[in-house]
Amino acid sequence: MHYEGPIYRPPSEADSLLVQATVGCPHNKCTFCMVYKQGPAYRVRPLKDIKADLEEARRLYGQNIKSLFFPAGNTIAMPTAQLAEICAYGRSLFPHLERITVYGSSRYIYEKGLEELRALRQSGLSRIHVGFESGDDEILRRIKKGADAATQIQAGIWVREAGIELSEYVILGIGGRERSREHAINTASALSKIDPHFIRLRTFLPKINTLLLHQIQKGRFHVLSPHEVLRETRLLIEHLEVTSDVLSDHYTNYADVHGKMPQDRDGMLREVDAYLRLDESSFRPVYIGTQ
Repeated sequence: MHYEGPIYRPPSEADSLLVQATVGCPHNKCTFCMVYKQGPAYRVRPLKDIKADLEEARRLYGQNIKSLFFPAGNTIAMPTAQLAEICAYGRSLFPHLERITVYGSSRYIYEKGLEELRALRQSGLSRIHVGFESGDDEILRRIKKGADAATQIQAGIWVREAGIELSEYVILGIGGRERSREHAINTASALSKIDPHFIRLRTFLPKINTLLLHQIQKGRFHVLSPHEVLRETRLLIEHLEVTSDVLSDHYTNYADVHGKMPQDRDGMLREVDAYLRLDESSFRPVYIGTQ
């Protein structure tokens, strides 16, 4: 098995076979992300190398692999025919596969369009993990996400129409104190138009080697306190009109708030309120992340 550069996977892919399909990220401009700022540059690995790693995994682990994840940071940007080919090859080697997944940002999903997404679903791609971050256009512009809310909404709708599971990641606090309310309400509005299968919450932490950390140090961005993050979470949940699973499956979060919408909304709000009754000193401090 061959790996190059940072290899990340979502917590929900902890038990998945990881076979690297791409290196780096083709966008690599987000102000909050440090992962690929020092390289390597984005490229697609040769198909023969990807297939060789799949074959090696078959020899090492047998054919009973249940889930397969293709890193790195934005594998949906691969040419559609190539991504479809490795998905189909994975299915042929591992007949018991239940899930094939990739990371993919809305910009590159949108560029593919509905028909290419349907072709990927037919090849075996079954879930896309999308860094949605925010549904507020001003925040998306500031963090240099590379897509506006309308693009993110259309991309998400197409993923669902193609029959692919959609996991959207929201960064709590990414608008800072200045746009916390707009972030919560506009993100809820955008997600409500998509109705993704999963909404996964992450809490913003500044990272080394990022433009956003520089802005914090210059006093241009103010990181939310634990209670401010929890109030933003509450506002987001209040305004969601979805049938999604909401999950807080990440170490950055102050509260493990999770449930199925809409039936678990009230329970999630009560959970947030319970955390809000705790003194802020009981929560982890804000710190600068290194990974």
